[in-house]
This record gives sequence, C-alpha cells and structure tokens, in this order.
Amino acid sequence: MKTYDWIVVGNGLAGAALSYELARQGAAVLLIDRALDPPSATRFSYGGIPYWSGTTALTQQLCREGIERYRQFSQELEADTQFRELDLILTVEPGADPEAIAQQYQKFEIVPQLISPAEAHQLEPQLDPDAIAGALSVRHGHVEPMALVAAYNQAFHRSGGDRFIAEVTGLVRIGDRVTGVTTPQQAYAAANVVVAAGGLSRQLLQKSGIVVPIYFTQAELIETPAVDFKLRSLVMPANLRRFELERLASQPDTEALWQEPGHQIAAAILDAGVVQLLDGRLRIGQISRLLTSPQPPVYSASSEASIRAATALLLPALAAVPGRWHQCLVSFSRDGVPLAGPVPGIKGLLVFAGFGGPFAILPPTATRFAHWLTGKADPLIEQMQLSRFKHGLQVAV
Repeated sequence: MKTYDWIVVGNGLAGAALSYELARQGAAVLLIDRALDPPSATRFSYGGIPYWSGTTALTQQLCREGIERYRQFSQELEADTQFRELDLILTVEPGADPEAIAQQYQKFEIVPQLISPAEAHQLEPQLDPDAIAGALSVRHGHVEPMALVAAYNQAFHRSGGDRFIAEVTGLVRIGDRVTGVTTPQQAYAAANVVVAAGGLSRQLLQKSGIVVPIYFTQAELIETPAVDFKLRSLVMPANLRRFELERLASQPDTEALWQEPGHQIAAAILDAGVVQLLDGRLRIGQISRLLTSPQPPVYSASSEASIRAATALLLPALAAVPGRWHQCLVSFSRDGVPLAGPVPGIKGLLVFAGFGGPFAILPPTATRFAHWLTGKADPLIEQMQLSRFKHGLQVAV
C-alpha cells in the first residue's frame, strides 16, 4: 500500500487549494472526498471575494495577496476560474439609519461608499429603490466556486497528486500519532493527515475523541437555472445577521452543547441576497440555522418561501423564478481567522478549516501554510497556531 506524505480530507475550496500547494512543493499527496459533487459550502457559495474587508494587519495582508492571485489564477492554473470584479450593493433595510450602518464599515481597509436608493438602482436596475433606506457600494471580486475547485484539481493532478472519492470514516491513530484515514473500502496511510472538511471537520475529529474550536451554521438557499434577465451586481444586506449568529455560536458557555447533536443554540436568521453566475444561474439566500447536528432537520418548503418573499421585496424579478432549495454546512472559527496548524498533543494531524468567508483569504493562506509545513518561516501562519487551538480543544487518550 502506498504511503503518502500528506492526506488532505475534503475537496471544497480549502482542500483543493491546500492539496495543490502541497503537491507543488513536491510532496506525495492524496486528496480524498466523499463525492464528486458533494453539497458543500463551496458548491453552494456565492463565490464573492471581499478583498476590501480586511480589518487587521493579518487579514488585510491576506486580502491584498488574495486579489492579486485571483487576477492571474486562470493563467497559473491553466483553466478559466470565471474571475471578474463587479459592484457589491449592501442594502440598508427600511427604518434603519444608513449613516449609522456606514459608520460600522469604517473599520475595513477599503471603505464602502454610502449611496442613495436611487444610486443603488442605477447600479442594479433590478433593485427596487423603494424597498431600501439606502445602500453601501464597493468593488468586489467573484469566481464560479466549482470552476475554481476544478482548476485547482486539474493543476493538482498535473503536479502528481492522487484523488480518490470515498467517505472518510475515521482516523488511523496509534497512541498520540495519526498515521492515516479509514474509508468503508480500505485504509490509506500517510505521514500527515490534514482535515480540511469544512463544516464536517468537527464531526470527523470528534469520532476520534478530538474536539477543536470549529463551528458551523446550516445555510439554506435557492439555486435557479439560467434566467432571461441579467443582474449587474451582487446584492447582500449591509447588516449581516449571520455574523451575530456566529458570535453566539462560539461563546465559551456554548462549548458543551457542541459535543452532542440536537441542540439549537440560537434562532434562525435570514440575510436576503442574490448573485448571478456568468452562465445565468442565480443563487438566492440565505437562511442560517445554529444547530449542533451536521444532519439537521429539513425545512425546505418554509425556508424556500421565506427566502423568496424576502428577496422579491428587493428584486421583484426574482418573485417567480424557478429554482431548487439546498442546504449545506458553513464552518467558522471563534475569531474569524481560520484554524491552520497541527492539533496539539497529536502528531501527524493538522486542521485547515474554519474559513467563515473563505474566498478572499484562503488561496494565499493555503500557499503560506504549505510553505510553512515544508519548513519555511511564516509570521502570518504562526499567528494561527497553538493559542487559538487551546480554547475548546479536547483530546482523548
């Protein structure tokens, strides 16, 4: 049986990027995922690249590196990622104070501009100006998420990487060392295993008695076939309630609830938004639920009705578009910075997950992380290390 230098679990954006970067370093890498097209957060992502949104020296540096990478990715990966830059319109709901909300955005490296409802309508003619109190606008990057993953996978294969489709059911662990992974068919051996399975990372690690501070929301959205009208902009609410949900989810007093399924930590929220892909499809959403089960109950009919009603108020053309409801897990960390590093107390096991808003910072983080794993010093990666794993970390011996 072949022994790899690295097994990367998960072929969403995190796993695809990291496996490519490790293979580029000359390592023997196995990338393994449960399906060719799993219902992951990457698969149903908006694909937005908020390169303007850095608030710390670390995130600002990664955002700057990320957008420069995207601007030449199609050439580097030898495949079209469908990268573009477009206007992001952040809508302010009626009754809210646009000036107060604009003030909250002053912390970002590139500050969105406050605009009137009429100016928002000029940027996006499908937007009803009477449905908003105002808006913020900023230039925003965008890719087709699965086109980017496919480009990474193709480049990974050209670099000598292996990719298998199988569900990882557990870790092969001998004492304090992980030596591979198990699947229903067979085990695979490696010097190191990186769990990059997004919202499923916590569940996989807990099966081996390892708990790390990675959390998830259940996101619900509608995807449509290509429609016969065109949106010029990506539309999202200026007051994203999902961030407050994530804050509630990762409080120290909720940690015990995450050890077992069946808990609802907070009520569901709806952030009404929409993006149109270059092929004409729409992704409309989203509802976020804070449930500790990775296989939560299904609320498809009521969720779809709520999403449609909220988005049709903003963009009436969406009222009758055909589409299908979907759900996926969206992972995040306590402080908005991903967990990227070795799990303390377990040799050969690393985590690369918790990217709550991955597209802006994930590609440069994957590059830096792969270099760091091969012995190159990196101060940004080192900021993501031990102290951030400690809170909530449990390792069964």
